[in-house]
Amino acid sequence: MPNDPDTPLNRLLSIMAQLRHPETGCEWDRVQTFQTIAPYTIEEAYEVADAIDRGDLASIKDELGDLLLQVVFHSRIAEESGHFAFQDVAAAIAQKLETRHPHIFGAKNDGETNQTERWEKLKAAERTANGATSALDGVAQSLPALMRAEKLQKRAAREGFDWPDPDGPTAKISEELDELANARGVDEQIEEAGDMLFAAVNVARAYGIAPENALRQANAKFERRFKAMEDLARRDGLNFAELSLEQQENYWQAVKASERGETT
Repeated sequence: MPNDPDTPLNRLLSIMAQLRHPETGCEWDRVQTFQTIAPYTIEEAYEVADAIDRGDLASIKDELGDLLLQVVFHSRIAEESGHFAFQDVAAAIAQKLETRHPHIFGAKNDGETNQTERWEKLKAAERTANGATSALDGVAQSLPALMRAEKLQKRAAREGFDWPDPDGPTAKISEELDELANARGVDEQIEEAGDMLFAAVNVARAYGIAPENALRQANAKFERRFKAMEDLARRDGLNFAELSLEQQENYWQAVKASERGETT
């Protein structure tokens, strides 16, 4: 039953209401705001992604619970000020899903065969209805910079502003590297470094690669190899930080060779 107080979701909503009670609630929970909770919401989303990357199903369940708590927390704050409640949040996303899937919940043949194109057209219509005047409106400022760059570029590409092949953005990287090398002053160096990174996102996108995912894999690879270098140095009775760059590079190459199954 939807109103059964013993359902796990209703129990969670009741617990949050108790934690937020102005007199008997938790000292920490009851003083939180949208702004103070937002960083935790972002953190929990990343912890879900991390658990998925590790293939740890038990952690996925736990982290999804933590993320759900964030939704409940924000909804409770809004309910207390008379704006909306958790049920309104659930109703809104249910309505949005039905609207964005007319081929499932509405007309079976709406003339649109490409699901991605249909989805993007519906989202664009929603943005226009909400007052958007630019194709770039609605790309969240709080997204990680790499992910936001990709989304901005994809939006621009749908308007026809895009390189036809990887050659264009690849050449742009070389151009931006030259400009970075010739930049004068910190401000100009920051600007040119940003342009270079933005161009790198364009290259990855031209190859159909999600830049955020690619960089996460590169981070993981670097972390794995660096720790392996430290382990090899310890095995040899050495302090890695005290080695010369040449010695460190030798360990780096040894780790790479080991990953390829080669002997050094």
